[in-house]
Amino acid sequence: MKKILVVICLAFFITGFAAAQVGPNATLYVAKKTIDLKSSAGKILGTLNYGDKVTVIKVDGKNVEVISAANPSLSGLAPSASFTTKKIITGNTSATSAKEVALAGKGFNQDIENSYNTQGELNFNDVDKVESITSDEAALMRFIEEGRLSTGK
Repeated sequence: MKKILVVICLAFFITGFAAAQVGPNATLYVAKKTIDLKSSAGKILGTLNYGDKVTVIKVDGKNVEVISAANPSLSGLAPSASFTTKKIITGNTSATSAKEVALAGKGFNQDIENSYNTQGELNFNDVDKVESITSDEAALMRFIEEGRLSTGK
């Protein structure tokens, strides 16, 4: 449980830092497999995929309102932590796996992972499990309220 709490706190810290670094007209790239763009009422307006380029319209707390570069009719709100300022090049997906693409986007490759794996008692299965944990927005807000955490507003 402590590990999950640390991961959540780290996510809040990164989100706050990323939001502070991004302003209107900034170019961002999707850093997650997929993200839903939502209206201010929470209605899903569309989906973006890993590496998609967007332009920031405005920053709204821990969310950013963005517009898709590939489809200008697609715009909406998404968590700022779902984006990166680094250009993501997805390359030839038939030659590389999605995991390798994601690792390369973070400056990490299979050779580095193998090196860490042979040097110690590291268990990347646990990291993969933590990265696969998802939570809907309502459950996250309940967690914040029950834990009396600051929402950052």
